[in-house]
Amino acid sequence: MGTFNNLLYRFKQGSIVEKFIYINITVFIIIFVFNTFGYLFQINSNMLVKWFTLPATFEGFISKPWTLITYGFVHVNFMHILSNLIALYFIGNLFISFFTEKQFITFYLLGTVFGGLVFLVSYNYFPVFAKDVSNSLLLGASAGVSAIFIGIATYMPHYELKFPLIGFVKLWYLAAIWVVLDIIQVPAGNAGGHLAHIGGALFGFLYIGQASTSKIAIWEQLFRFFKVKKKPFKTVYKTKKASPNKASTSEHQQKINHILDKISKSGYDTLTKEEKAFLFQQGGK
Repeated sequence: MGTFNNLLYRFKQGSIVEKFIYINITVFIIIFVFNTFGYLFQINSNMLVKWFTLPATFEGFISKPWTLITYGFVHVNFMHILSNLIALYFIGNLFISFFTEKQFITFYLLGTVFGGLVFLVSYNYFPVFAKDVSNSLLLGASAGVSAIFIGIATYMPHYELKFPLIGFVKLWYLAAIWVVLDIIQVPAGNAGGHLAHIGGALFGFLYIGQASTSKIAIWEQLFRFFKVKKKPFKTVYKTKKASPNKASTSEHQQKINHILDKISKSGYDTLTKEEKAFLFQQGGK
C-alpha cells in the first residue's frame, strides 16, 4: 500500500504532462498483465486491445465510437511507448511553458481525434488500403504528440532549441522535418500510423491559425460537439485582455509580453543581454 500511495501522490502532484505519461504507462501495464493471464488461461488475450484501439472500418468504429480517443493511450510494444513518451515529455513540457494545462489536454485529445479521422477516411477512400481495411487497427499517442508539437511550432516558429554537436535549431525546422518524415514513410510501412500523425499535425497547425483570427465559426461548432469550452489562445505568462472598465496591464507584465512576442517572432538570440537577464529572473520566481 505504501508504494501505491506514493505513486498516487506523485500522480496528483505531477504536471499534466506527467499525468498523461502515467496514464499511458498504466494502460500499457494493464494490457500486458491481461495478456499474461490470457496466455495462462488460454483466452483471447487480444480482446482488451481490440476493445480500445480504433478499427479502420466505419462499421467497426460505429460499434466502438469511444476508440476515436482511447486508441491514443494504447501501446503494445515497449519501443513504441518509449519513443512516444520521450517525445511527449520534452515537447509537452515545452508546450506548458507557454500555454495552460487545459490547452495541453485540448491539443492531445483533439489531435488524437483528428488523427483517428484521417486514418478512418484514408483507409476507406484510398484503393491501396482496400485489402487491409478489415483487419487494421490504430493505436498510440503519436497523433496527440504531433498536434502539440506542430501547434507550438506554428505559434512560435523562430523559437530555438539547442542540440549537442549541432547548436541552435529553430522550432519550425524541426516541425517541418517531423511532418516530411511522416509523409515520405507512408508507403514504407505503418501507413495508418503515419497518416494519423499527419492528421494530428494538421489539427495543431489549423487550430493555432484559426485561434489567431476571427474566422472561428467552424471551430466553435466542433468544440460544442465535443463539449469543450473554447477560450482565446493565450500563453500562461500573459494576462487576460483588459476590458474598457478594467485597469490596464502593468508595466512589468507589458515587459514580459514584449519579450515573449520578440522570441516568438525572431528567436531567443535576438534578445538583448538585459532582456535575457530579466526573463531568467522571472523564470526563477
